[in-house]
Amino acid sequence: MVESLRANWVILRTCIQERLTYRADFAFATFIRFLPIVTQVFLWGAIYKAGTGDEHQELNSYTYANMVAYYLLAMVARAFSSMPGLASGMARDVRDGTIKKFLTQPIDMLTYLLWARVAHKLVYYVVATLPFALLFYLCRGFFDAPPDLATVGAFGAALVMAFLIGFLLESLVGLLSFWFLEVSSLIFIFMMLNYFMSGHMVPLDWFPEPFAGAMKFLPFQYLAYFPATIMLQRYTPDQLQLHLLVELGWVVALFILNRIVFIRGIRRYSAFGG
Repeated sequence: MVESLRANWVILRTCIQERLTYRADFAFATFIRFLPIVTQVFLWGAIYKAGTGDEHQELNSYTYANMVAYYLLAMVARAFSSMPGLASGMARDVRDGTIKKFLTQPIDMLTYLLWARVAHKLVYYVVATLPFALLFYLCRGFFDAPPDLATVGAFGAALVMAFLIGFLLESLVGLLSFWFLEVSSLIFIFMMLNYFMSGHMVPLDWFPEPFAGAMKFLPFQYLAYFPATIMLQRYTPDQLQLHLLVELGWVVALFILNRIVFIRGIRRYSAFGG
């Protein structure tokens, strides 16, 4: 147990050092990602004014202020749950034989990748905290009264589990490379489904039934929609507790599924490459 914790700490520390090596490039790329937010704020304003000319009207139970607040909160959630390059990197390692290093050394591949992503997120939020704080300060007028501590705590728990669900979903797609030589098309399909079904594009309430109801039974909603709507205080305490338990259940289920797929994939793996 102690050796495992020590190994995880070394992985985390090494990956943080690796990220900080190119900190200027990382900081610039992080800053660039905030620029589209400005266009989204103006875009939603134009959408709401297009109907009646009144941006205070409600569309699918969301006012213009609600939509901007939702979009900003969904951006925070997606910053936790998005795993760019994870599945494609796993597929590349399987294809060129690099994955052999995880099979010949006492390091579990999924554990290593998880801690590498933790390191990435830690560095990202060190860099992104100031831009996020400035952005939310400038957009403070779009938010209602501040939520209570219980809501903030639930939001934090949802973000942590959103990170785990995002990692486990993406790694599951990457593990399919044990069965398919090329998974780029599958990754593209997954990214498109993720974009729509997580609520990143629009809240799931905007989709017609029965699609909206069906999507709320899937784990994708916990990547953006659920954390954002927590802070918009759209749940009763009982509903919030139930959703958090369901989200935890998805974490456990996806973890078990990842382990099963990984073990079966290793059994049929044939190493190629240098």
